Amino acid sequence: MVARDIQNFGEIRTKARAYFCYLFSKNLPNRTPSITTEAIVTRLKKIMGDLQDAEGAYLLDEKGVQVSPTFLPGGKQIDEDAGRIRSDRAYYYRAVKERRCTITDPYPSLITQELTVTASQPIFDEHGNLKYVACLDMPLDAVLRIAHPMPMHSFFGRFFRYGYAAFTFMLAMVALLLFIKSITTFLHFGMNIGEIKIKEVFESTILLTLALAIFDLVKTLFEEEVLGRHRQENEASDPHKTMVRFLGSIIIALSIEALMLVFKFAMTDPAKLINAIYIISGVSMLMLSLAVYIKFTKRSIEE
Repeated sequence: MVARDIQNFGEIRTKARAYFCYLFSKNLPNRTPSITTEAIVTRLKKIMGDLQDAEGAYLLDEKGVQVSPTFLPGGKQIDEDAGRIRSDRAYYYRAVKERRCTITDPYPSLITQELTVTASQPIFDEHGNLKYVACLDMPLDAVLRIAHPMPMHSFFGRFFRYGYAAFTFMLAMVALLLFIKSITTFLHFGMNIGEIKIKEVFESTILLTLALAIFDLVKTLFEEEVLGRHRQENEASDPHKTMVRFLGSIIIALSIEALMLVFKFAMTDPAKLINAIYIISGVSMLMLSLAVYIKFTKRSIEE
């Protein structure tokens, strides 16, 4: 889960930085005369109050020395942090070097021991000289929610999330039953290989194919709708790949059924071979439709 969160952060880093830059520019004075530590600290506390998940906020001077306590949620603060040298921290030297709002990579927090991200904003006087660096610590999971909000956190989002969870559970049970049925159908002959009938082999193959298709659908629904897993931009075609795999499994199952009917009617009632031809025609139409679907979805993804 931690590795996935870090990967997701890499995807939304630009959005997260833009959000914090807007937050700093809206609340903190910059490039104005008479900038004081008290004024900036007051604004930092306001930002802490507006952000429910904020972990801490503090102010550094132009040399990287912390000139304020570390302000914590609930009005608490760590007075011992005042006077500490932070010039070797990425949130200081990157902000000074780039002369703009920056955001660090996730790192273990000294306060909570959880992964956190620090946004920092350099503050200049009216002549463009660096005066302070304002810093704000946010837990990684909170940053992911801010930059990539998911509807599942609302009431209706949770309702649909639980609904998808129920449906995926039932579909998983169906896939499990199909799997068990296919195994028992094939293995009820025991070690007597001579008693195995081709019909049972075909039926077991069809059931296994359907079970695999349903299980693949369950996996996608659970990951995207229940877990809310983020997708990378280069993985935008994953839903289309799932559809292709699912329809491909259905086509394989119908093809096996048609083949089984051809053998059956060829030996018992040749007049009914037309029914197998109908199924084969339907399979051909599905394959043609799937080819058209793949062509157009591939074009839309490339665009």
